[in-house]
Formats: sequence, C-alpha cells, structure tokens
Amino acid sequence: MPIFHAYDGTELAYRLLGKGAPLICLPGGPMRAGAYLGDLGGLSAHRQLVVLDLRGTGESAVPDDPSTYRCDRLVDDVEALRVHLGLEGIDLLAHSGSADLAALYAARHPQRLRTLTLVTPGARSVGIEVTGQDWREACELRRDEPWYAAGRAALEDIRSGRAASEVWSAVEPFTYGRWDALSRAHAATAPGQTNSEAAQAYYEDGVFDPAATAAALADVTAPVLVLAGQYDAGPTPDRAAELVALFSNAEFVVQRGAAHYPWLDDPGAFVRTVNAFLDPDVLSVHAGGIRLAHRVWGDMSASPVVLVHGRGDDSRTWTGIAERLAAEHRVYAFDFRGHGLSDWPGRYSFELFRDDLHAFLEVRNLAGATVVGHSMGAAAACLLAAQEPGLIGRLVLEEVPPPFPLHPPRGPVERPDEELGFDWPVVPSINAQLNEPDPAWRERLGEITAPTLVIGGGPASQIAQDGLVWMAGRIPRGRFVTIDAGHLVHTERPDEFLAELRSFGLS
Repeated sequence: MPIFHAYDGTELAYRLLGKGAPLICLPGGPMRAGAYLGDLGGLSAHRQLVVLDLRGTGESAVPDDPSTYRCDRLVDDVEALRVHLGLEGIDLLAHSGSADLAALYAARHPQRLRTLTLVTPGARSVGIEVTGQDWREACELRRDEPWYAAGRAALEDIRSGRAASEVWSAVEPFTYGRWDALSRAHAATAPGQTNSEAAQAYYEDGVFDPAATAAALADVTAPVLVLAGQYDAGPTPDRAAELVALFSNAEFVVQRGAAHYPWLDDPGAFVRTVNAFLDPDVLSVHAGGIRLAHRVWGDMSASPVVLVHGRGDDSRTWTGIAERLAAEHRVYAFDFRGHGLSDWPGRYSFELFRDDLHAFLEVRNLAGATVVGHSMGAAAACLLAAQEPGLIGRLVLEEVPPPFPLHPPRGPVERPDEELGFDWPVVPSINAQLNEPDPAWRERLGEITAPTLVIGGGPASQIAQDGLVWMAGRIPRGRFVTIDAGHLVHTERPDEFLAELRSFGLS
C-alpha cells in the first residue's frame, strides 16, 4: 500500500482502487480500517478511490501520542493526504463516524473541497445525536424479520447497560438492509478492523464545538450529498435531513431498502446516486418520489427544449443533438426511472414514464417547452400531451410506437448476461403494453392541442409506418415526415433530423 507521512511523522497508508479522478474515502467505525469499504459497490469503475487507513488502523502506523486519535486532530491527516496527492481541491467521501471528521475538514478547509459526500453520516460534530427513540423507530421497520425479536431484546439490554459481546452481535442485523451471508461476513470483520482505544479518543470530551462547526458549514459552497439509508438508525433519514439543512448547497437522498452500509445493500442504487452527484455534467431532481438524473445545455434564458429517450437508452443518446440545439435553446435531457443514473424502482409502465416527464417539467418549471421524444419516450410524451393539454408547447414524436396491438405479439425474453445501463424489468413490462395497449391511448389522440411533428424512420424501421401516418392524422395539429434511417433517426441521420426540427419551428 502507498504511504505518506503525517504532520508528526506518523506513516499513514492508503489503497488505490480503480481509475479516474481521485475520490478520497474516509472510513467510519469510528477508527475502523478502510478495508470494509471494499470498492464501494463498484464505484471504483467510475472514480479512483483513495481509501485512507486512519492512524492506528489497518496498515497505518500507531502514533506515539494517543491524543492524535481525536477527531479534530485527524483533520491534519486528511490535509496531509491532499498535499501528498498534489491535489488543489478534493472530492471527499466519508462514511458513518468519519462524517464528523469530514465536517471538521470542511469547516477548516472549505476552499479545498470540490465535493463532499456523506454516507449514513454521524453528526455529533454539529450537535445532532442519535436517540433511543431513533433506534426504536428504525427497529420497528424490521419487525417482520426473523431475527427481529432477538435483536430488539438485545437492544434493550444495551440500553440497560447489559452489553456483552453476544448481545451486540444480535443487534448487527439492524445495520444491514439484508441479513444474508454477505452481510454476516462483512459484520464479522469489524472487531479485527477496529482500534477500540483509538475509537474512545476519537470522541473525547471537548473534541467538538457544534455551534461553531454548524456556522462554518453554512459557508461551505461546494456541492454536498447526504445519503441516508431507509432502515438506518444512526442516523435515521430524519436526523440526516437535519444535517442537510446546515449546508447551502446540499442534495439529500434516502436509499430504499438500505441501512448503514448502502453500497452492500444495493450496490447499483448506491453507485448510480453517488456517480450522478460526482459527475459535473449531471444534475438530479426529485420528482414524483423518484430521483431523475439529467443533463443541461445552452443559455438559461433561451427557450426550453426537453429531450426524452427510448427504452434501453439514457440522456446521453441526445448529446450530439443537444449540443447543436443549444446554440439557440436551453436543452434538457433526463434519464427515465430504471435508466442511466436515475432511480431504478423496479416497476415500469408507459404511464409511469409519462408521470416522470410530467414531474420533471413541473419541478424544472418547464411548462410550454418543446418536447422531443424517441420511441418509448415519445409514447410517454404523447400520453402526457393528451392528459395535460397546454403543458407542452410543441411536440415531436420520433418513431413512436402506434397504439395498436402487435401482430405477432412479443413473446418472453431472457435477460442478456452483460451489464446493462437500464433495469431489465423495463423490457417485459413495456412489451406487455405494446402487445395490448390501452384503447384509451388512441382514443385520446384528438385531445392533443400542441403542434405535433411525427417522424418515421421509413421501411428499415421495425415500427409500422402506416400506424404513424394514422397517428399524425388523428392529432388535430399533427403532420408526418419520413427520414429514411430506421428506428434510430436522431443518431443515424442527425442532420436531416435537425432540419425537420427547424422546419417545424425550432431555429
């Protein structure tokens, strides 16, 4: 493991995992070796993780002065690591108890922070304490688990001062979203990875000045992500929300089904959330209870255009089109639920995708925008335009599936072995609706008031082109054009696609 020397000469070790821009990762515990973080559920595929072993843990040396285990004194170790890495500014991720260390670092060195990610964070440094009531409420969420009764009894023993080691082990299932073999193995490593003596000094009396730290955090301008677990007691989502309120530029996410180690409970959800936050080109909004990742191009004052992708794609499919439209427009492209870096809740339908678009337009204040949709996204936009006349200014439907039953219908499909950029249940769910679409979809086409351009891909497309002609004829202000490109018109024939948009009224 690479090493560097702290301010007092103590040798500190760190691991490097993955490639890309460095992300300094502080382990919690407190004072637990960084090995338990693993590769943070696969986050190392997107960023180079710099996982520090705090002094006296893992491969780092034991200091001569035990008082240097204090949380406030460890700030200098983090700063020494920054200097050692030669970084002007750092992206910093902290888990659990190390969030207090990260908060003190942010308060002392705000100019050095590029971003701050706090995962199921402790917050004693700002006076937010986990209470017995927090634990009781979190435990009640798990009452249907087979280990609940033993765990709850053990928790009461701990609160009464009867805390033998076997009692503590009975509480461990509450800290994981699933108490399976992976979680058991992970929990079993904790005693050997934790420096108990150092942990006592970490929270020594006088370490924190909550009022001063809270005041300093209000002046931190770097983006902050606070990620809580739905089932976690330390902190509960409510306590984590109190921490969020102390920052001027903070995003708050509660990971469903997760407890204190969200990268183990659902690695995909964890990585999507953190990766979206760390990517400077990606923004996120919470709309209709779903986190929707999106990208934006162009001047804020320009007329808005919203681009919505098809099944299996995400917002990146529109990059080339968006960059060219951005010369005259403010362009937005978002990832539907179950796609890209947005949430993957597991349930999908055209109506839910319609609702995603509706919620996105509302939360970004985009009423009256031009909406350009491809395939599945075009169907969602079509449903919304019929449901909410006047919400969409202009409507472009590229290769929209016509609202007629498929002949022959699509049969069962198997998930491919390779990693996918979307949630596989999208496919069978949407296939079922394509096979037997709701008759109301075609009946309501006449309620669309927006000027509508329907673009077909010609004979090379799998979409029935006569169905598109019929749809354009049913929409009061609709017209149909063909670009001989197959199903992926905007990627295969971008010049012709943009020319049709300009002819339709987009300059």
